[in-house]
Amino acid sequence: MEKTFYSYENFSEEYHSVEEMVQDVFGEGTRIERTDRVYGGDINDAYRETLSNGGHIFVKTNSIRNRAFFRTESRGLSALGASGKIGVPKILGTGTDEGRGISFLALEYIDSAPRIDTYWETFGHELAELHRAECLSFVASGEEQGKYDLRYGFTEDNFIGASPQKNSPKEKWTDFYRECRLLPQLERAEHYLGAELMKRADSLLEHLDAYLREPEFPSLLHGDLWSGNMMCGSDGKAWIIDPAVYVGDFEADLAMTRLFGSLPERFYAAYNEVNPIDRKGCAEREKLYDLYHLLNHLNLFGRSYLSSVAGIIREYA
Repeated sequence: MEKTFYSYENFSEEYHSVEEMVQDVFGEGTRIERTDRVYGGDINDAYRETLSNGGHIFVKTNSIRNRAFFRTESRGLSALGASGKIGVPKILGTGTDEGRGISFLALEYIDSAPRIDTYWETFGHELAELHRAECLSFVASGEEQGKYDLRYGFTEDNFIGASPQKNSPKEKWTDFYRECRLLPQLERAEHYLGAELMKRADSLLEHLDAYLREPEFPSLLHGDLWSGNMMCGSDGKAWIIDPAVYVGDFEADLAMTRLFGSLPERFYAAYNEVNPIDRKGCAEREKLYDLYHLLNHLNLFGRSYLSSVAGIIREYA
């Protein structure tokens, strides 16, 4: 299947069932003939639906109360797709099924193929092009953007995994990362951290601009770019899924690619050809970007992440 890109504003209506969506998108005579569970995620249920026309679609479901998961994910996928720089699955529809008590997101089903020989180099080039693409329209409206120099954030709050992710637009990257990334996670983790670590964390937040840079330009980020959110498409190239999109410093995305096992050096070398990396500075800042994700894992999954969080806080404060 060819990569599909589309306008950020091009959203389908909210459907009242997956079956309604299938008939609207594929034709009234189309129905679901088989449903197979897809395993791998720990937040949503996922299924491969076989259609009567011989095609397949991918459907994620959750409870109705979590319908915002899919609304915001579709906005993030659409923003990434609108860049025209990198492969993302096409959005077929979102909605809720009151009878089943579920919300859902339907996407094109990506059939994997063998990787092309230049898989990692191509992925590095495409991600770098995404990070260099124009993105201020994803931060604030034209009126807001004209009134303030808003460079970081997103048009709405979304989620990182199952955790709320605040995206209030800011003029400075350091302010955004302090107020919208570290502070909310630290407040949620206070009962894990205790008084001594919270005091150190407060000091880290106060002096954050001594450690982080202000980027030359803002970048549209995937936001949760670990290897589990990358896959090989039918074109043999990397596609990215399950985003937590916002506009920030591209170093935050690169740090995440190393947090749970680094990608091959070929990827980083190719990325650097399109968007040069300050290798020394990037390495010095990497743990501060790791801290956000480790705090989120601490808050979602418990104390097994506490020592990693504590180590970073103590290193910088």
